Amino acid sequence: MDTHRPLTLTLAVERWPITGHFTISRGAKTEATVVVAGLADGVHLGRGECVPYARYNETADSVCAQIEAMRSRLADGLDRVTLQTAMPPGAARNALDCALWDLDAKRSGQPVHTLAGLAAPHPVTTAFTISLASAQDMAQATAKAAARPLLKIKLGGNDGDDPARIAAVRAAAPFASLIVDANEGWDAHNLSANMAACAQAGVELIEQPLPDGRDDILAGMQRPVCVCADESAHDLTSLPRLVGRYDAVNVKLDKAGGLTEALAMIAQAKQLGLIVMVGSMVSTSLATAPAVLAAQGARYVDLDGPLLLAKDRIPGLEYDDSLVSPPQPALWG
Repeated sequence: MDTHRPLTLTLAVERWPITGHFTISRGAKTEATVVVAGLADGVHLGRGECVPYARYNETADSVCAQIEAMRSRLADGLDRVTLQTAMPPGAARNALDCALWDLDAKRSGQPVHTLAGLAAPHPVTTAFTISLASAQDMAQATAKAAARPLLKIKLGGNDGDDPARIAAVRAAAPFASLIVDANEGWDAHNLSANMAACAQAGVELIEQPLPDGRDDILAGMQRPVCVCADESAHDLTSLPRLVGRYDAVNVKLDKAGGLTEALAMIAQAKQLGLIVMVGSMVSTSLATAPAVLAAQGARYVDLDGPLLLAKDRIPGLEYDDSLVSPPQPALWG
């Protein structure tokens, strides 16, 4: 394949309405704002999508500016290897990394999993998210999704009602596997009670109960439920400090800065004895597609972002209830 053609960069900010609203401990939103990077060599086009995350002080403008700063280097031959040191981890690098993977696949006529040395991917079962609301409203939303095998329950309310919420959810979905995401919404005062309520409800995993930087308390307590790092896990350098505090890690491409580092994180997490979860932000199938490859072999998968949208891009990922199939080349990879 010819990898010496200069690359032309295109950027687009897109807004995709969410069905209803998506609410976590930090607030609610009604649309997913994504940045799409296109890399063209005059013959082939590779695309990557990322989600700017306000939690890390990212905006659509700041992410576009980071990507735009790479325009001349892309024209001069910047590739996936040199990209890893040219940009820091984060959403901007994710968009370019995934666009370069897609471009290499289009140029070579080989799927990304082959280029990455991975086995052929298979469908994976994703969690389906229940947004934070009152216990009654969450029970009603859960009842509509009770037939799904894995539900992800957003908690972290500051009203002390999280034990009632998880009990109501369990009553509404007695047979589903449950994972909980507190999004840094708990503290040292309610941690034990909330974890006990989750254990009572048969929750399998709790994501990020405490704020990043305040999670040292986890190292000194008996954890009745598996605890997973999300906001406390960013890139490869963040993994060693998780050992002893967390039992699992949620690898997201927007945090890691692309598929390249996400795959490296997954390998290192397993070496450190951490359970692997692969997640994503609320986005279209273009951003979720590379994560489906990363999710092969993960214990937990949370890639329901496109299911939360009022409509997805076409072509998109194929979902059969909670079973998501690997992407077709027309979408990505």
